[in-house]
Amino acid sequence: MTNLLYDTFFGVHAGKETPFLRMTDGSAVTHAGFLGMGSRFANAIREIGLVPGDRVAVQVAKSPEALAVYAACAQAGFVFLPLNTAYTADELTYFVENSGAKLVLCDAADQAELSKRLQTRIETLNKDGTGSFTELAKDQPNAFATVPRAPDDLAAFLYTSGTTGRSKGAMLTQNNLVSNSLTLTKLWHFTETDVLLHALPIFHTHGLFVATNVVLSSGASMIFMPGFDAETVIDQLPHATAMMGVPTFYTRLLDNPRFTKETSAQIRLFISGSAPLLEETHKAFEERTGHRILERYGMTETNMNTSNPYDGERRAGTVGFPLPDVELKITDATTGARLPDGEIGQIEVRGPNVFQGYWQMPEKTAEELREDGFFITGDLGQIDADGYVHIVGRNKDLIISGGYNIYPKEIELVLDDQPGVLESAVIGVPHADFGETPVGVLVAEAGATLDLDGIREAVSQSLARFKLPRKLVLVEALPRNTMGKVQKNVLRDMYADVFKT
Repeated sequence: MTNLLYDTFFGVHAGKETPFLRMTDGSAVTHAGFLGMGSRFANAIREIGLVPGDRVAVQVAKSPEALAVYAACAQAGFVFLPLNTAYTADELTYFVENSGAKLVLCDAADQAELSKRLQTRIETLNKDGTGSFTELAKDQPNAFATVPRAPDDLAAFLYTSGTTGRSKGAMLTQNNLVSNSLTLTKLWHFTETDVLLHALPIFHTHGLFVATNVVLSSGASMIFMPGFDAETVIDQLPHATAMMGVPTFYTRLLDNPRFTKETSAQIRLFISGSAPLLEETHKAFEERTGHRILERYGMTETNMNTSNPYDGERRAGTVGFPLPDVELKITDATTGARLPDGEIGQIEVRGPNVFQGYWQMPEKTAEELREDGFFITGDLGQIDADGYVHIVGRNKDLIISGGYNIYPKEIELVLDDQPGVLESAVIGVPHADFGETPVGVLVAEAGATLDLDGIREAVSQSLARFKLPRKLVLVEALPRNTMGKVQKNVLRDMYADVFKT
C-alpha cells in the first residue's frame, strides 16, 4: 500500500533543490529542505507517542514550519487539524476535546492558559519558527519511513464556522484532497514554472488544500507571505505568475494607486473565492489591469465544486461550471427533487471531493449527506441557460415574510446598484405581523453620503412590495470572518429587536 497524499504532494519532490517557499526577504526554502523539516517533525511527533490516525491540532501563525507540520502528518499518517488563529481558548478547548487530539501545537503566549484547560500534550511553535516543538525536532533524522495509508483513510479534520450551532468536524480523506487538487491543477493550467503569490492563511481550505496543494501537485513554488499587505503584494506581483485571494484582497489592491496594469503584467491568473465578489469589483479590476478574475465555489466539506473557465467567458456574478469530476444539481429543499434550470433551490454536489461525514455526528451527517453520495451544501443557487452556476445565498439566510420566500441576494444586487452604495447585506429579522421581514444594512463608498429615503424609493421601483426592506441601516463596515465572508448571523443578532416595541 502506498500513501497517496504524501506521494502526490511531497514525496515526488524528494531531492529537489529548487525553491518551494520564496520569502519576501529574498530567502527561500527548497523542496528538499522542506521535506527534511517535515520528516524531522514526523519523527518528533512519533516520539511523543502518536500513532497513525491520531489527530494533531495546530493553532499557530503562518510560517514554513507550520506548513511542514502538514507534511509531517501526511507522511506519518496523522490526521491534520488546522485551527483558526482567532479562536479563543474556549473554542480551542472544544475542538481539541471533540476531536480527541493527542497533540496541540500553539503559540508560546497561549500555552499557559491552554495547559489549565487541557490534559492533552501541548507544545509550542511560534511565528518565527522557534518553540518547544522545533527544539524537540532539531536533532531528529531528516528522513522518515512514509506510513502506508489507504485512499479512504482520514487525512484532515476541518471544523465548520459554527454560525448555526456547534462547529462540526468535517472528515476529509486522502482521496478527497488529492483528487480535488489534481483536477484544479489541470483546470487552471498550473505547471512547475508557476510562482503563486500566497497571502492566504493556512488554517482554511482556500490557503491550504487549494493554494498549497495545487502548488505541490504541479511542482510550482510560492511567494509565502505571512498575511495580506497591499504594499508588499504589489512589490511581489512582478515575481509571481498567479495569485489566489478573497474579495477583500482585490478591493484593497484597487484602492492602492500603485496597483496598475504594469505591476500585474507578469500574472497569468487571478483567482477569487471564499466569499462572493461584487460585479463592480470584477469590472473595476478588468478596467485597471486587463485581467478578468476567475471566481470559483467551494466549502469546507468538499473543497472546490465549481470554477469559471480558464479559457472562455469568466462571467461576473457566477461561480462558473461544475468541475469535471463533480456532479451538481439544484433541488427542492422539501422534496429533494431536481429542479429545472433557472429555478432557485438548494445546491447538492457529489464527487471524489465530498467528505466522509462529520466527526462523531452521525445524525447530522445523515441529514446533509445522502445515501447516494450527494451532499446538501446549504447554499441556494440556480443554473442559468448557459450552464453557469449562480449562488443566491445560504438556506439559513432565506427570509420567509408573510408566507413569501425572499432571497436576500436579489435585494442586495438592487441596493448595490444605488448611487454611493459600496456594498450591502440583507437579513431577516423578527416581525410581529409577518414572522420576519427584510432589513438592509448598507456601507457607503468613501466620501459618499447616502440618502436612505431616496434609496428606499428607488428600490421600490425594482422590487415587489413584499421584498422591500422595511428598514435601511448605515454602518461603516460589514462584519466578516477571516476569509471575508459577511457574518449575517452577527447582523441578525445586532438587529433582532429593531421592530420590537
